[in-house]
Amino acid sequence: MSKKYAYELKIKVVEEYIEGKLGYKALTKKYGISSPSLVKNWVYNYKRYCTNGLKAIQGKADYSLDFKLNVLHFKQRIGASYKETAIAFNLTNPSMIANWKRIYLEGGSEALNRPIGRPPKVVKKLNKKELRQKNKVTDDSELERVRQQVTYLEIENAYLKKLKEWGLNDHRDPNKPNSL
Repeated sequence: MSKKYAYELKIKVVEEYIEGKLGYKALTKKYGISSPSLVKNWVYNYKRYCTNGLKAIQGKADYSLDFKLNVLHFKQRIGASYKETAIAFNLTNPSMIANWKRIYLEGGSEALNRPIGRPPKVVKKLNKKELRQKNKVTDDSELERVRQQVTYLEIENAYLKKLKEWGLNDHRDPNKPNSL
């Protein structure tokens, strides 16, 4: 699981690197950052996108299939690296292009167009009042159904008792001879 770092820390680390005080490894040790390559990426993003390159991305960017295919075709046609391709298309994460390429090679454009991750829940959240009302309607209809069933069974039971009282058999029972 990747660790998240505060925006202020990123700025501080990048500024120290640019001033030439410390290198990637020294800054990694000084601030307890998990990897020198992370500091290197921060510096790169800062140089390319200024402070916006260090801000955490809010939500997931949704790129169209055409955009993804254009990026992959550009990389293949030009022979650019992932980093160069990311710069050309203003993408802050070059590894995303590598993921697109892998998905495309494994499953074609259909796989590339598929959303990644769990689909969102579409269930409508009901407030307490609506939920009580819905349960009441369901309970009322269920209660009415049960009452009707009980009434039917009571009538059937009375019918069968009368048949037995008169010494007759139930004509619905195929195993017993019908005396009606």
